[in-house]
Amino acid sequence: MKNKFLKSIFVVTLGCALFVSCKPKDSTDAVEGDAAQKVYVAPGKYDEFYNFVSGGFSGQVSVYGLPSGRLLRVMPVFSEDPQSGYGYSEETKPMLNTSHGYVPWDDQHHLDLSQTNGEVDGRWIFANANNTPRIARIDLKTFRTAEIIELPNCAGNHSSPFITENTEYVVGASRFSVPPDNDNGDVPINTYKKNFKGYLSFVKIGKEGQLDLSFQIVAPGVNFDLSHPGKKESHGWFFFSCYNTEQANTLLEVNASKNDKDFIMAVNWKKAEEYIKAGKGKRIPAKYAHNTWDEKTQSAKSVIMNEVLTLDASELKDICYMIPCPKSPHGCDIDPTGEYIIGSGKLAALIPVFSFTKLKDAIAKKQFDGSYAGIPVVKYEAALYGEVQKPGLGPLHTEFDGKGNAYTTMFVSSEVVKWNIKDLKVLDRKATYYSPGHLMVPGGNTEKPFGKYMVVYNKITKDRFLPTGPELAQSAQLFDISGDKMKLLLDFPTIGEPHYAQGIPADKVRNNGQLKYYDIAANKHPFATKGEKESKVVREGNKVHIYMTCIRSHFAPDNIEGIRVGDEVYFHVTNLEQDWDVPHGFAIKGANNAELLIMPGETLTLKWVPEKKGIFPFYCTDFCSALHQEMQGYVRVSPAGSNVPITYSVGTNLPKE
Repeated sequence: MKNKFLKSIFVVTLGCALFVSCKPKDSTDAVEGDAAQKVYVAPGKYDEFYNFVSGGFSGQVSVYGLPSGRLLRVMPVFSEDPQSGYGYSEETKPMLNTSHGYVPWDDQHHLDLSQTNGEVDGRWIFANANNTPRIARIDLKTFRTAEIIELPNCAGNHSSPFITENTEYVVGASRFSVPPDNDNGDVPINTYKKNFKGYLSFVKIGKEGQLDLSFQIVAPGVNFDLSHPGKKESHGWFFFSCYNTEQANTLLEVNASKNDKDFIMAVNWKKAEEYIKAGKGKRIPAKYAHNTWDEKTQSAKSVIMNEVLTLDASELKDICYMIPCPKSPHGCDIDPTGEYIIGSGKLAALIPVFSFTKLKDAIAKKQFDGSYAGIPVVKYEAALYGEVQKPGLGPLHTEFDGKGNAYTTMFVSSEVVKWNIKDLKVLDRKATYYSPGHLMVPGGNTEKPFGKYMVVYNKITKDRFLPTGPELAQSAQLFDISGDKMKLLLDFPTIGEPHYAQGIPADKVRNNGQLKYYDIAANKHPFATKGEKESKVVREGNKVHIYMTCIRSHFAPDNIEGIRVGDEVYFHVTNLEQDWDVPHGFAIKGANNAELLIMPGETLTLKWVPEKKGIFPFYCTDFCSALHQEMQGYVRVSPAGSNVPITYSVGTNLPKE
């Protein structure tokens, strides 16, 4: 066993060494002759697909057009955004609240689009926060984060946020098992096997998208990596890849890579629902934040929840099953029919394909090979459909084209491999540049993929783009997969570090009730100012509320006096425009946060505490008209205790002749 393990490590290490020293053999003929024509989108024309890309360590989600690769938008989700003021304005600060307090940054790994009958529907996209475990729902009518829910008893929310075929649930699972929140966490780390647990979170999604942490399944203390739901016949099940079945707690690259096989955990969530209805669940204390955005008040609120319903998989023997999977599995992907479950062992030299039909039969016949931490282990051969032999080095992730083919990234050998699901034969392979992680076919994780394009997200670029110091932009590579052979069309850089992505035909989003501006008559913000005549400045002790409007090309009021050092000044700025794509910005000298970017018909608030006396200009930061430069004003700040009265005006406070 030890010799086999050392050999596998040697092979992977050698492969990595070859990768960093050599280019793939076919690197000279990477792009086909008609590639430029295929990706060209003429001025004034729209891209065919939206491509939503996770932002990794940026905490945001970016939106690109396909096939052009043009960056269309960066949507703030789990991190402050100086461009829009997200996390800086008083309205949006609650969106970043957690049980640990205000968290201004997170690591955003995976995305999943809402579905109806197994097809992407363009309503919402869900995003995970990996570091402080959370799931967000982004409304694709506004391209704004609408809701964020924290996951208790969880650390490293990596296996998330994947969606069932009718958007019944979105899930999250612990990458890092830890003691439960309500237990004494002050235990020696090397008591991992005794005290650490994994939790699988099932978040119910309402008809309007509302998130509710319905229940959690208590699972063994392993590392849950990725997951995907069943489809069609396997709907009602969820599948999670897990590694570190050795339950190691130090130097995992060695100590968590010893077993020839780890597991894919199959979870019967329909059966879990039955147990909950039968009263088998247990409510335990759990503190977590639930943050929601209200479009009517244009403000967020954060509520701390205090308990969660749990089911213990080791006690309820028929909701979870372990399927052996070689070796240190990462990806866990389900084909469009729902029959085939593909595991991708990072250290395996093959790709195992499991059959849902055989899995059900094995469970019915109790074809088990013992148990793991109280959970039945299905015999490998009993669930196995077959193995893809010699696909490449370091298989990670698989997506599908809806034509019976699968596409798998090979991290170590820097390639993507196309293979047939039924006969498990490799059909094509293309070099990528370099070390691909995830890949994306629009709709490729659903029952109805759009098998025209594939985008591969590489971890290392080296020689693909102009150098920018020690760190280079990550490379996304667009392939045409409409024919028998994959054709590389385009490289384009992305923000963040992209992990997973989702693609959808543009018409399913842009023709689905896209908001162009906020109706100012419907603005229920408590400090909305719906016309210049309503603008005012109100002192309440040391708090000063400025009810301000902006419109091309001035603020009202634009001269304010009577502010004192140490006051809490709240600029409540309402954009009076009722025209598409005419935002206004607001910034004031000395503010130690960020600007506001206020959409037409919207109200946002900037808090400012002046620390010195003087004259402080403010201005519009978003170029809005030919007289944008003239869109400015002044605030006079007097010493603390000054008797200068509050005054405000627009257009009348002119110098005396």
